[in-house]
Amino acid sequence: MKYSSEINKRKTFAIIAHPDAGKTTLTEKFLLFGGAIQTAGAVKSNKIKKHTTSDFMEIERQRGISVATSVMTFEYRDVLVNLLDTPGHKDFAEDTYRTLTAVDSVVLVIDCVKGVEEQTEKLMEVCRMRDTPVIIFVNKMDRDGKNPFDLLDELEEKLNIKVRPLSWPINGGTDFKGVYNLYNKSFVSFLPNKKATDDDIVPLADLSSSYVDEHFSAKDAAQLRNDVELIEGVYDPFDNKPYLEGKQAPVFFGSAVNNFGVKDLLDTFVEIAPVPRDREASTRPIAVGEDKFSGFIFKIHANLDPRHRDRIAFLRVCSGRFERNKFYHHVRLDKDVRFSNPYTFLAREKNVVDDAYPGDVVGLFDTGNFKIGDTLTEGESFYFTGIPSFSPELFKELVNKDPMKTKQLEKGIRQLTDEGVAQLFTQHGGNRKIIGCVGDLQFEVIQYRLLQEYGAACQFNTLPFYKACWITGNKQKIEEFTRFKQANIVEDKDGHLVYLAQSEWYLNTERTNNPEIEFHFTSEIHK
Repeated sequence: MKYSSEINKRKTFAIIAHPDAGKTTLTEKFLLFGGAIQTAGAVKSNKIKKHTTSDFMEIERQRGISVATSVMTFEYRDVLVNLLDTPGHKDFAEDTYRTLTAVDSVVLVIDCVKGVEEQTEKLMEVCRMRDTPVIIFVNKMDRDGKNPFDLLDELEEKLNIKVRPLSWPINGGTDFKGVYNLYNKSFVSFLPNKKATDDDIVPLADLSSSYVDEHFSAKDAAQLRNDVELIEGVYDPFDNKPYLEGKQAPVFFGSAVNNFGVKDLLDTFVEIAPVPRDREASTRPIAVGEDKFSGFIFKIHANLDPRHRDRIAFLRVCSGRFERNKFYHHVRLDKDVRFSNPYTFLAREKNVVDDAYPGDVVGLFDTGNFKIGDTLTEGESFYFTGIPSFSPELFKELVNKDPMKTKQLEKGIRQLTDEGVAQLFTQHGGNRKIIGCVGDLQFEVIQYRLLQEYGAACQFNTLPFYKACWITGNKQKIEEFTRFKQANIVEDKDGHLVYLAQSEWYLNTERTNNPEIEFHFTSEIHK
């Protein structure tokens, strides 16, 4: 492999979590360890505060001076780590799903007080679909939470994955004493408001040693020994192979806000996490070690810098070497493009790069050429598969409140839906525009951004639809179906026909009545 040394020193992963589990705090601590930032608080929090809607809008607008922080690159122990942050809020789940297509592994943050929450289960389903390797970090151990063994049972049951503790807490809450590292046989004691350093790590290969009795109460020493004996007896030994196959998840315990247990997690991550891997494409598998460059767009964000009205497309490099100012083939448009100022991201700083390798995420200045799922190559025509568009759950008609700003509204809604925050449908044979979203919050964000960034005022009228289904099959039958169901037929942005079902009963009826038509809940965005 021509670029094997570059490939083998890269790890690209996403941090995922339910809101308020501590994802932003953990991200920040990783960046501190990697030297990407010098002080806590340097990464702006993306957490959804429980304030008024207007407060949230302000946060959401900042989120993009914000989205630069969604890709962060730092070095740690000679490994180049590409960290992709994801929105925690369920209303932005689709953005998270697509980000997961661009990573090789995941760190899942769990709140020890709340355990596995609904959004965590949904995120994990996407990881299971792709057999993405997962490391679990049980956060907030300095708070009174669930019993660790109960948490492990809950993780296995709700997330449908085998777990293996690689560190173990001594008590929790106000009585939290520290963590025993089962992976490298060492102990670190917990002191609130004190950062654990390498000097605090005590090698402890044998729990029967006198150190345990000298430093713990008799009760804590007995508990630790019993717990570890139980772990070794009940859980399969840690094995890198099932972890890399997405079948076994290592579990770490700690407190991100106190910077405790984070180093254990990061040290083990850079050791065991996968390097960039081969990818499936439409014509053949693309080997990560191929000499020729290929990559795909998984995220687009307009107006990253409000002063410059710019638009950045995020490219995941899959093979070969990406070079600045070199022409590459845009497969969907069948034309060659080049980039004079490609960026990588270090915390919130954008840095122009001359080249990038598999696993890297590059920001490309975009004049409107890109859609999510687009593929760039050195001439070969294929596209990367598995980048889905999910059926929305809420549908509203977009109504223009200012006819003088029709052009601005058209441009704005097209650019915003290109980013993937929502889906745009147009009535078949008409001009009526329907927006489909996963959650209500997205409509508010779209309305706010249309006004602030494009000067276009709009309102949304709720429509009584239950699901969007892409339809394929017998051409004649589809023509008949669309004629009879005109009020329910729309086209997506790429001109594909979509049936909007009013309810599950209507959908099942149409499926039964039209056996030669297939109804799909997802559409791969590559056409």
